[in-house]
Amino acid sequence: MAATAVRYLRSVGASTTAGQPVDPLPRPDLRAVGADERSPVEASEFRRVLGAFASGVTVVTAPAEPEGATGADGTDRADSSHTRGPCGPAGFACQSFSSLSLDPPLVAFMVARTSTTWPRIARAGVFCVNILGVGQGDLCRGFAVSGADKFAGVRYEPSPVTGSPLLAGVPAWIDCTIHTVHTGGDHLIVVGRVEALGATEDEEVTGAGPLLFHRGAFGSFDSL
Repeated sequence: MAATAVRYLRSVGASTTAGQPVDPLPRPDLRAVGADERSPVEASEFRRVLGAFASGVTVVTAPAEPEGATGADGTDRADSSHTRGPCGPAGFACQSFSSLSLDPPLVAFMVARTSTTWPRIARAGVFCVNILGVGQGDLCRGFAVSGADKFAGVRYEPSPVTGSPLLAGVPAWIDCTIHTVHTGGDHLIVVGRVEALGATEDEEVTGAGPLLFHRGAFGSFDSL
């Protein structure tokens, strides 16, 4: 799993190079406060209050690992303890996505350090953000589960630059290489450099509006 400090992307003569895989380190102790220190807020209250903030919904995807790929130590990933070997593409439902910078074009998403999908995205070094629209709540739920084949029955095509799954019918997508990774408590802050992006011209899709998430439920947007 990802570690307390995730190494920046390997490069030649530079501290970071977009597109190179990130090496997830062993799973850390995720406590952000000392054992004798009381957290200033209760987790349940934190979730309740932050649930008042409505957000869009995305699915972050990455391409399948090539067969015979090796880890940073040269070992076959099929024999490593943190992966089950060559497998299909990776993806997870993500609300914590945001644009970050216009010049250079950067976006960011947050992922739990306990995520089993994140190490696969990190090893790929690339990802595609699929922005979901109204009517794609079931698609989101499918990517929110753990331990299942999330892509079963899901139509997609390779994104133009990274080859990450671009899901059919999404209103918009952003194709990225991993730029940097920062720690943020029990989550990681993943910054991606935008390599390509696009939005559908299908008026039926754009007219329906975005899929929103608020207080534990999906909803839609009505303009004033």
